[in-house]
Amino acid sequence: MQVCVIGTGYVGLVTGVCLAHVGHDVVCVDKDETKVALMQSGQSPIYEPGLSELMKSSMQSGKLSFTSNLADGVAHGEILFIAVGTPALPSGESDTRYVEAVARGIGEHLNGGYKVIVNKSTVPVGSGDWVHRIVMDGVAERQELIAGFDVVSNPEFLREGSAVYDTFNPDRIVLGSHSDRAIALMQQLYEPIVNRQFAADPTLPPVPVVITDLASAEMIKYAANSFLATKISFINEIANICDRVGADVTQVATGIGLDSRIGNKFLQAGIGWGGSCFPKDVSALVHIAEDYGYDASLLKATVSTNRQQRWLAIEKLQQVLKILKGKTIGLLGLTFKPDTDDLRDAPALDLIEQLHRLGAKVKAYDPFYAKADAPVPVLPQTACLTPTVEALAAGCDALVLVTDWPQFRQLDYAQLAQQMVTPILLDGRNCLDPQLLVDAGFYYVGMGRPNFGYVRSSQVPSPLPLA
Repeated sequence: MQVCVIGTGYVGLVTGVCLAHVGHDVVCVDKDETKVALMQSGQSPIYEPGLSELMKSSMQSGKLSFTSNLADGVAHGEILFIAVGTPALPSGESDTRYVEAVARGIGEHLNGGYKVIVNKSTVPVGSGDWVHRIVMDGVAERQELIAGFDVVSNPEFLREGSAVYDTFNPDRIVLGSHSDRAIALMQQLYEPIVNRQFAADPTLPPVPVVITDLASAEMIKYAANSFLATKISFINEIANICDRVGADVTQVATGIGLDSRIGNKFLQAGIGWGGSCFPKDVSALVHIAEDYGYDASLLKATVSTNRQQRWLAIEKLQQVLKILKGKTIGLLGLTFKPDTDDLRDAPALDLIEQLHRLGAKVKAYDPFYAKADAPVPVLPQTACLTPTVEALAAGCDALVLVTDWPQFRQLDYAQLAQQMVTPILLDGRNCLDPQLLVDAGFYYVGMGRPNFGYVRSSQVPSPLPLA
């Protein structure tokens, strides 16, 4: 099928590349000519495991191309994906001006045969009908006859760091529209994925396809992300109670996660969620509810609990080191999650800001940004980025594991402990083995679990008991 994807961010580029890989003819459109030139040279502008390889192979097969010309993309595609950003405004509502601009542009260039316009961007409920009106306005201004079009809501459920895998191995595909014809074309588009032709396990049953109206499809996206964010905030709330009663939240999470009604995913307590999706989508749903006269108190609590977790990490450092002024704190990880370069709403950025406010010196190390060809991250000037973990640990009063990169489980912690002023580690993701850290010479501080070991430093007057 002929496909046009407008917008080449995480969602758009992954969608375009993967659809080309399954055999469709895909043109990706982006107004940023520098970015387009980069992609035309075979380089991906984003870091996503496996994406660059698929991108290059799809280009070599002639199934994937890039352009900054929207008219060319609209003329090419029988299915047009809108995959531009909808960042949060200060009020919490979604900024839909980029979606509006694309919809208007489609209307100005719409021609040829019947088209399906697909909202891949996360947009407020009701945006499908709104996009339809905008496209119609653009067509009306030209006073030309067209073959017709319909709008489909097809929300994405991709996780940064595993977006390619998620595209070929989805839990479900959601299609919302008022048009049976449009739904049929979308089912044809996704047939190779539904039939598991590119799945890790092709013997699994076909991928469920959920067919709904436009508004319900749009709501499914917000509800899914808000539920997952709420589940994380819930286990963090439990962790904070565990801290006070002497329980271990990792054991509690195991116990409740075995309940089939609950499940074990998204039950890892820590310093909270970030990124480009959860914060934006939960806030947007709260705002949508307010627009319709409803106070989404549970979702508001989800947000406030998550914000509190970041300050809790500072409090735990203060409990061990007392006054932080003049201390040096090293952050293990910057990105909001492993296997991505994304720093949007990353907890590390808040920690840097607060530690600086309290007079601490901050160093940071991240495996992605330590690579020789990595771009320089935009960090507060108060943070020093180190090229190695050893350089990070040297002279530190404490380390904070912020991002649970797998390689952090394999570090030589005994060597790191020897380079520190006080070998203290705050495990902000509860992903390390406390006993291994103690054996390496560290005092281990978790989130919602007992501390382990002793603090050995002249700066702390008395050792803390072995928990």
